[in-house]
Amino acid sequence: MLFPPRLTASAESVGQAARRRGLRTVQSASFRLPDGLRSAEHLHAGPDFADVAAPAYGIAPLEAPYDWLAGLPQELTRRDVRAMPIAEAYALRRPAFVKSPNDKSIRAMVYADGSRLPGPDAVEPETPVLVSDTVTFTAEYRLHCLDGAVHTGSRYADGGRLALGPLSEAARAFGADVIAEAGAGLPSAIVIDVGLIDGHWAVVEANAAWASGLYAASPDRALDVILRAAGPAGDVAPRDRPFIRTPS
Repeated sequence: MLFPPRLTASAESVGQAARRRGLRTVQSASFRLPDGLRSAEHLHAGPDFADVAAPAYGIAPLEAPYDWLAGLPQELTRRDVRAMPIAEAYALRRPAFVKSPNDKSIRAMVYADGSRLPGPDAVEPETPVLVSDTVTFTAEYRLHCLDGAVHTGSRYADGGRLALGPLSEAARAFGADVIAEAGAGLPSAIVIDVGLIDGHWAVVEANAAWASGLYAASPDRALDVILRAAGPAGDVAPRDRPFIRTPS
């Protein structure tokens, strides 16, 4: 299992879980491929490193479609969310939360209007972004999901501040409802973040399990999800093939 040069505490936990399972772990010394490493079957890293390593070793990283969140009914999002090229977002004349769907090329934050976004000198006009209403989540949970069920998870924020804690049964139940209604549009191994807006449950976003932190989730159960989410391309089930990430 391959790791990038800089490891968070969460990535350390994933590595420990992998070694307990008998996997060999290798941490690259740079954002280039490790010298002498001929094969790797799994990875846990950010998109930039994954885009280098995955094609070289035949690893298939699974991720949500860039517009999955925007396609959900507002009963699940509790806000207006739209997917569009950044060139279209430049026309915004109101505050909006804008982010890149599956990487960090566009900083996720509230922009006063479209003129504050990175300009065409920094990003290609067709770069997709998600644009949503500004809302306040009073509590947020991360759900590691596998084969249509919430496999593990934890709270990661309370009142907009980092606050690790156990996964509530209400968050788990809402996650199960989301998977039942919209899980067909996701790979079999994925992370879904959910939270509370004015007392109502809502989907925050979907993230690739191979690039997501654990917070207080079980490392061993999260590893189950990560291994499926970034494994050998030849082992990918037909239903997951449409969700294989294509390097930008």
